[in-house]
Amino acid sequence: MLVLVANLGSTSFKYRLFEMTEDGAIDDIQNARCLAKGAVERIGDAQSKCTVEIGDWSNELVIAVPDHGVAVQACLDQLTDPDHGAIQDASQVAAIGFKAVHGGRLSGVFVVDDQVLDAMAEMNAAAPAHNPPYIAAMKTLQARFPDLPLVAAFETDFHQTIPAARKEYAIPRQWADEFHIRKWGFHGASHRYIAYRSAEILGRQDARVISCHLGGSSSVTAIENRQSVQTTMGMTPQTGLPQNNRVGDFDPFALPLILERTGLSLDQALQELASKGGLLGLSNRSGDIRDVEQAASEGDAQSQLALDVYVEEIRRHLGGMLVALGGADAIVFTGGIGENDTLVRQRVCAGLDQLGIVVDSAANEGLRDRTNDMGEASFHAADSTTQLWVIPTNEEVIVARQTLHALKHS
Repeated sequence: MLVLVANLGSTSFKYRLFEMTEDGAIDDIQNARCLAKGAVERIGDAQSKCTVEIGDWSNELVIAVPDHGVAVQACLDQLTDPDHGAIQDASQVAAIGFKAVHGGRLSGVFVVDDQVLDAMAEMNAAAPAHNPPYIAAMKTLQARFPDLPLVAAFETDFHQTIPAARKEYAIPRQWADEFHIRKWGFHGASHRYIAYRSAEILGRQDARVISCHLGGSSSVTAIENRQSVQTTMGMTPQTGLPQNNRVGDFDPFALPLILERTGLSLDQALQELASKGGLLGLSNRSGDIRDVEQAASEGDAQSQLALDVYVEEIRRHLGGMLVALGGADAIVFTGGIGENDTLVRQRVCAGLDQLGIVVDSAANEGLRDRTNDMGEASFHAADSTTQLWVIPTNEEVIVARQTLHALKHS
């Protein structure tokens, strides 16, 4: 069966087309073939760029794309190109799966209907950058392709196995019950992939794994028996580790002082925390860690501080994950920073020899030359009791599997 996995932005549509067997389990991550990938940018502008890659063939169109429905149609037109297309007819696509963010009272994988859209809308205030564009796009696609099922795979789903003692806030019970305020956790598809793939690599379904998804948005998750047992993100994707331009953990009682001294409204202050915080706020230069590291190497004190804070926050939470698991069989780095930043990996794991975490610095430095065909490699020393790995994540294949599972059980 063919599944189109979509990653939406307010003005963008990125996708991958997967072919897989209908009866595959959710954790059957090996038996899925990516036939094509593509994107549409600047949806709503006078001209939008539509790109596709199918094997060695690539194509780019510049056309008017007023909404996400037209974007999907443009992608389907490219996928069915008579000479190079991956499929013969758009009707071959069984469903579109979405890596949706926050469903509040709905945490799982669902065929999109009015109930799902209503649950997402209830969480608009908690995920303002994600939920509204997804809802609008889903409604547009429902109208344009009424016979094509849409499936929402919520990022919170993987973290439903976290014990209550680790996901409840110390707030009035009414708030938690009526407004669904708790530590939901996100990056679920990525951490689920790492859970499944690390179990394959280690040859143990019961492995204790700490998954460090480090990128423009970062989180750390403790995994046992391929299930999430603790994670850093809380009620919203804004919390936990510092992000590229999001604040991460922050004392809400500092807000009244900020509002008083700056004259900002609450909405304006929250927007500042969500767009001018993180590495960008700390460095006062850039939210891209490559720029921050470059400036730090040239002696910029604020950039060095930003890098130090980022690393120390990862280490602080790493300690909590080790306690939750009672030790770790492996620590896995993934995401753009986790996979590519030698310095961050080295600093996060430094000085932990007594905990059984020992880096092979040469292996870490030369990791790019040692990866297998999936981009995976280890960098732990021979005497390290905890294995250290870089494993590129594959969120899309997880969403594709979840989509077929939801169709089968709907």
